[in-house]
Amino acid sequence: MEPAIRVRDLRKTFRVAERDAGLGASVRSLVRRRYREVAAVAGVSFDVAPGEVVGFLGPNGAGKTTTLKMLSGLLHPTGGEVSVLGHVPARREKAYLGRITLVMGNRNQLQWDIPALDSFELNRAVYRIPEPEFRRARDELVELLEIGDLVRKPVRTLSLGERMKAEVAAALLHRPQVLFLDEPTIGLDIGAQKRLRGFVAEYNRRHGASVLLTSHYMADVQALCQRVVVIDKGQVLFDGGLRQLTARFSPHQTITVQLAEPGTDLSAFGAVVEAGEGRVSIQVPKAETSAVAGRLLAAHAVTDLTIEDPPIEDVIEQAFSAGRTA
Repeated sequence: MEPAIRVRDLRKTFRVAERDAGLGASVRSLVRRRYREVAAVAGVSFDVAPGEVVGFLGPNGAGKTTTLKMLSGLLHPTGGEVSVLGHVPARREKAYLGRITLVMGNRNQLQWDIPALDSFELNRAVYRIPEPEFRRARDELVELLEIGDLVRKPVRTLSLGERMKAEVAAALLHRPQVLFLDEPTIGLDIGAQKRLRGFVAEYNRRHGASVLLTSHYMADVQALCQRVVVIDKGQVLFDGGLRQLTARFSPHQTITVQLAEPGTDLSAFGAVVEAGEGRVSIQVPKAETSAVAGRLLAAHAVTDLTIEDPPIEDVIEQAFSAGRTA
């Protein structure tokens, strides 16, 4: 099956002006400006299958947003090859732009002083959506996002979470087949984040859309993505499943026990990472988890025992650290 998104050795270099501080440096820069090359994306390659939801992760400045802008046609690559739904994004063909959408959590497309419904009508005209098709899509999105009482209010009166849901609805009226979502839940409260994640999952299920998602909220990634692409300094550090990511960058698990006798020393079983009031957490190699848990149960009066993988945030940080020291 042909991938919906195909990226090969994608590169983007910016030419950035720089100067020293001070009035003299300012004057000299008017005559002789100094530049340096900054590689925002330095040879990224990956595929996204039709209907697949992929997390695109990395620290600030890793090149995530720059990559999404190249995939959506907002930026021209310096090098490499990109194909989305069989189109070259940089050509910005109407047929291509009508099949994708880019949602950025810190950018607005809705008109501030008019109701969202009026902005929806503007998008209908831009994308030339037939009236019956537009009404069906609008009503479906309004229902799924639970914004029936909000779309008639001026956008400036909406809360951030309400506005973000209206922004998402506006971006999906033309039923795109590929969604580029750049921090869509940024700044939202936990309830709004959960509802927006549920909506993205349902849209993917109903329409088979491919989704490339960036987020600093790992709950977004865990809820929506079975696969992640991790980048740092413009390069791919990892491409695979969440389980494989954990296995590669965090080969330990945490065993937490509640002891009938508080104060028991468990350091012989592993590295103690937390202890207090009879509750002790130790870190052990994954290959030894079952054996260590068995020895603990045999040697001590244990009233409760849990085994957990490390938080995905910690695993991602380990991946970044490994990439920087490689």
